[in-house]
Amino acid sequence: MALADRFVGYVRKSGATNRTDRRSRDDIKLPPRDLHLFRIRDSSPRLNGLKFVNSRWAPSARAACILVPSLDSGGASNAAKGEWSMFAQTHRRRMDRDAPLMFGAASIALGTAILLGIMATTTIAAADPPVVGPLTQISGPSPFGGCVVDDVPGQEAEGSLNFPDSEIEPYVHVNPANLDNAIAVWQQDRWSDGGSRGLVSAVSYNGGETWQTVTPPQFSVCSDGIFERATDPWISFGPSGDAYFMSLSFDSDPAIFGGHNAMLVSKSTDGGFTWEPPATLIEEDNPLALNDKNSLTADPTNAHLVYAIWDRLELFQVTPLQLAALGATMRFEHERAVMVGQQLRRMQMASAAVAAEPPQFKGPTYFTRSTNGGQTWELPHIIYDPGADNQTINNVIEVLPNGTILAFFTEILNTSRGPVVNISFKRSFDQGFSFKPTSGRIRAVRIFTNAIFNQTGVVTPNEELPVRDGGILFDSAVDPNNGNLYLVWQDNRFNGVDQIAFSQSTDHGNSWSRPIKINHTPDRINLLRTQAFVPTVAVNDDGLVAVTYYDFRKDNGTAELTDQWITLCDPGTGKKSQCDHAKNWSQDRRLTDTSFDIRNAPDAGGLFLGDYVGQAAAGTDLLPVFGIVDGPGQTSIFSRRAMPTVAVSALTE
Repeated sequence: MALADRFVGYVRKSGATNRTDRRSRDDIKLPPRDLHLFRIRDSSPRLNGLKFVNSRWAPSARAACILVPSLDSGGASNAAKGEWSMFAQTHRRRMDRDAPLMFGAASIALGTAILLGIMATTTIAAADPPVVGPLTQISGPSPFGGCVVDDVPGQEAEGSLNFPDSEIEPYVHVNPANLDNAIAVWQQDRWSDGGSRGLVSAVSYNGGETWQTVTPPQFSVCSDGIFERATDPWISFGPSGDAYFMSLSFDSDPAIFGGHNAMLVSKSTDGGFTWEPPATLIEEDNPLALNDKNSLTADPTNAHLVYAIWDRLELFQVTPLQLAALGATMRFEHERAVMVGQQLRRMQMASAAVAAEPPQFKGPTYFTRSTNGGQTWELPHIIYDPGADNQTINNVIEVLPNGTILAFFTEILNTSRGPVVNISFKRSFDQGFSFKPTSGRIRAVRIFTNAIFNQTGVVTPNEELPVRDGGILFDSAVDPNNGNLYLVWQDNRFNGVDQIAFSQSTDHGNSWSRPIKINHTPDRINLLRTQAFVPTVAVNDDGLVAVTYYDFRKDNGTAELTDQWITLCDPGTGKKSQCDHAKNWSQDRRLTDTSFDIRNAPDAGGLFLGDYVGQAAAGTDLLPVFGIVDGPGQTSIFSRRAMPTVAVSALTE
């Protein structure tokens, strides 16, 4: 028997049953346990997205593969002669979800090992870097170019600066009822001191291969709403395919801290092609209060339930002079929410020095839900109050497979020893009716980032310009199969600059692993080139964990060169996820085609791509969305589909 006749590769079983009805058993061998061995005869007309064209195998429009020469033939040219061929990195796609086919990378070293007679049983180590599809631009020309009702010249006369044709802070979700359907949302035409001229969305009906920008919801006056600006876009699909789009909308007034602002949610029942008039969750016109940093989660276990959550920052016991001083330093809306604690603490110390009454503030977590698919919403209420002079931010809801809700948030505590920043959470076992612990919260991990004591956590590596980044924020994800929880954030504990930290819980949040660094940014003499920032995390249908982030590894001193990367971890099949070990994370895959100069990004309290970017699971694939600078003051939103692989091993006869 030819050597290649006994080998093709192992793949992980991706379904509960072995589906072999589409292929003859002469072409497929199914070994025991949870691994499948496939061998592919060249004469087969098609195999799960591969097709035989011009005497060789090639990917169809919805698959990606790499052809590896037969080990006994010396080249792929023998494929036409009926020899067995070995394939690496082919991926089951959306149109054939029940097929258990997913090949991993076969290396030359592996082939050499087989030729030397080293036959071993399969071991799954670190995940291989994913195969990536083409880089696809989502955003296009601004739909607000002809809008005049928001009076851009008038706002700029008050000290604001607008960045036309800038798209920043994207988020994305994939329809669980139709994996070809995805929605991306972002801020359009960013302002220097908070928000944008409006929020925009685009829809894909072919898995992200192409995108169509649609008429945006009525979140700002440029889209027939009532507010000057909008920010913090968030999108979530429910299990039935209904989509919910959330906005923080507000009127700009640089003279006051808060003002007229509202949390709005618009619903789509056609996959994001059209949007209903928004529902108002909360609306205030209080100069001392600001609702901020919202998120929304449609319950994946119940199509009727939708959850919205945010922080509400309120000043009290503040004098007019203190308010004026605060307004002078807190012009940017991000700083109002994130940095206000620092500034107020300084003001408190200054007040104590002269025996004056110190200013005070609070920033509790607000929560509301809909129990009828967004038709009505309950009255927003506080589910966690960290106390005077403390605050929460970055509130996010995750839902476990059993329906338990976890409300995560960054908790900023101003202690006598200085600020303490935690990622904490509360649980609900009754679909958001109540949260436990009744008083207090559960701390997951502590954040150490340079953003605690500085304007931002990251600066550019050469000119040291501030980069408005994820700072004290985080991203979270849950495994849809076993409920494992994953957190990523920026942290300086590894080498003194912000890098990407990871922690996991395999017991529904009862305990958390020691934080580890998972970005593979190489060491550099210039330590600032090892920074990594704005991470996202997502989990695919097979439980594989994916993290994206920006870094400066390709910077060469000619600019401030920046790229987006993705790394993967296969948690394994046991009860304990293996992702708490850095060695189990794959080498990074670059998502940008070329590096961009972040100095050209909009300046909004720092060079700005977004406080967050997005990533969603699309079956077993991942769909990241992110911003790329493509002109002075201009950024565009791109996506790039990532298709995971698993390692190939040999099998003895």
